[in-house]
Amino acid sequence: MEIMGPLRRTHYALEILKSKIGDEVTVAGFVARSRDLGNLIFTDVRDVTGIIQLAFDDATEPGLFEKAKTLHNEYTLIAKGVVRERSSKTDKIPTGSIEIFVTDMRVLSGADVTPFEIRDEVSVRDDLALTYRYLDLRRPSLNEAIVARHKIVKTTRDFFSTNHFIEIETPFLIRSTPEGARDYLVPSRVQTGKFYALPQSPQLYKQLLMLSGFDRYMQIARCFRDEDLRADRQPEFTQIDLEMSFVDIDDILEMNERYIKYLFKEILDIDVSLPLPRMTYNEAMGRFGSDKPDTRFGMEIADISDCVSGGDFAVFSSAISAGGSVRAINAKGLAQKITRKEIDKLTEHAKTYRAKGLAYTRITDDARSSSYEKFLSESEIESINQALGAETGDVIFIISDAKTDVVLEALGALRCEIAKKFDVIEDAAQFNMLWVTEFPLFEYSEEDDRYYAKHHPFTMIMDEDVDKLESDPVSCRAKAYDMVINGNEIGGGSIRINNPEFQRRMFKALGFSEQAMHEQFGFLIDAYRYGAPPHGGLAFGLDRLVMLMLGKDSIRDVIAFPKVQNAGELMTGSPSHVDQKQLDELKLKLD
Repeated sequence: MEIMGPLRRTHYALEILKSKIGDEVTVAGFVARSRDLGNLIFTDVRDVTGIIQLAFDDATEPGLFEKAKTLHNEYTLIAKGVVRERSSKTDKIPTGSIEIFVTDMRVLSGADVTPFEIRDEVSVRDDLALTYRYLDLRRPSLNEAIVARHKIVKTTRDFFSTNHFIEIETPFLIRSTPEGARDYLVPSRVQTGKFYALPQSPQLYKQLLMLSGFDRYMQIARCFRDEDLRADRQPEFTQIDLEMSFVDIDDILEMNERYIKYLFKEILDIDVSLPLPRMTYNEAMGRFGSDKPDTRFGMEIADISDCVSGGDFAVFSSAISAGGSVRAINAKGLAQKITRKEIDKLTEHAKTYRAKGLAYTRITDDARSSSYEKFLSESEIESINQALGAETGDVIFIISDAKTDVVLEALGALRCEIAKKFDVIEDAAQFNMLWVTEFPLFEYSEEDDRYYAKHHPFTMIMDEDVDKLESDPVSCRAKAYDMVINGNEIGGGSIRINNPEFQRRMFKALGFSEQAMHEQFGFLIDAYRYGAPPHGGLAFGLDRLVMLMLGKDSIRDVIAFPKVQNAGELMTGSPSHVDQKQLDELKLKLD
């Protein structure tokens, strides 16, 4: 390693594009690769903006040439030289038409041979890449994703600041509350036997900020949930968190779709047409079997219960008589792709969503194969075909169950699986956006024999349903809404309750005793007594939004240091054991 000396970086790699031929520049970075051609050496140097080629010539700079021979991948260096045209140009990198002829260079640090090549073209096992995440982050695609995330966050702050939002930090160490996912708990050393919780969201604090008179709040908020991980979930994640006073649903939806329009234009140069379509929860479930419907393709769900209600086929008729339904989708034009073997795979997929089976009819030029038609009359078959617009080349899939929610969920998952597996979505690069509104206020748990808040217990009921809160809670709709992009929930929120008496009614409907109500949320109910403006908000999942905008497959591709399936971090070995002394200070014993 050499002492840096007087050299100081003057340009990043991509900034060289603004220079003129003959300009003197100094760059610094990592060696991406080096090519020795005998009397010439070309070295690619990578920094956070991209790659620039350095040129060394044995004839004019023999000392530097010998030094360049010692360079290996991932060495760090700083080099001064003159910008010139490349003799062999390339369009693979933005700086492919220029290079720097080096007149001075310092090697700042050597590097061992890395566990894997730092190139996007090289496939690396996930566990190895995450163990050496600091090396993985040098790969251009991952590096660019993290930089793009920064730009998205900056653009977000710019938009909301311009629209009178105030960014306010809320605490990480808060009181644990019983609703929602499992909390991460933090023991208090000062107050023995008591615990903080890490926030699942800043929900209560942002509502209290509205009561504090701040009118419009936003925060790039870190949130924590101790739950099993999936491809699009992490135990710690980031929200774009918002709250607004003196508003109703239309105000919040209009503000946030303007934000999305601004964001997509600034980052991707994509024009989003406003207003975004809106669809009620009941319509989304009925047509697409999902509260986050992917509407980039058809294959909508049709209720064919009337077509078969009077028939003798027990699989269908028993489901209807038990209060359920029979519904179907038509995979149009896919009969040649969806073979009998593929149908078996799709059946197993549907069963993972509680479906007991999957009935089908496959219509080809040569034949018509079906698992159910032999049990139906000609009129019933014709009625189903008409309801689905079935014709040669189509495949009909039918699910029946005594619980309609099982039918809808299974068919909703099935249509998405077929679309993904058989390339039904014609232009995956396009972004399909909509709002889903009027969610149920409650969801019922048979296991606990009680109602839970579908969104959270501070969500306001639709005005038309107020009188049904106690008498018919299952039919009550919430002033809640989600933004959906390409079948992914990107953000969700609600209008909040701002009346202490109605908040009490809500807690009682959820099974809270008066004592539990005041122990857990007394501070909020008390705050309402001192003047609470009508307010509501929304939170975008930043990780998921960035993932979709950049066309990535997982949120791990847009998070610098993600966790793995068991909520651990391979690079640092977190979580880890702690010293007995630390446990003693916290008065904790491990069982």
